[in-house]
Amino acid sequence: MLIQVQSTRTLDEIDLGLRESAAANQFGVVAVHDLRQTLANKGVELEIECRVYEVCNPQQAKKVLDAEGAVSTALPCRISVYGRAGQYTLATMKPTAMMKGFGVPGLEPVARQVEEVITRMMQAAAG
Repeated sequence: MLIQVQSTRTLDEIDLGLRESAAANQFGVVAVHDLRQTLANKGVELEIECRVYEVCNPQQAKKVLDAEGAVSTALPCRISVYGRAGQYTLATMKPTAMMKGFGVPGLEPVARQVEEVITRMMQAAAG
């Protein structure tokens, strides 16, 4: 259900790598959620770093949304980066697994393409 890639890079290096890799693969970084900071703002301390990147390829998104509007509940794709200095994990839910839940056969080929690209993006960012 998950794709996970390990990295010994710094969080800033992973951040830059994800942004560059996304752009190189016609994806955009829509938003970045720093969950450690968000929780700290609420008075809750999180011991690990945790950032969630929302990424999207507009052409692929249009294909799946045209086929099934409910797919919007799974968009944009999310890549989580969590851990501590020297030991980070990049992880995402497999798009192929998520699209099965919508019961629309036409979604699988697009999900497979997206999954392959996101995996490459994560591997590139991890170094």
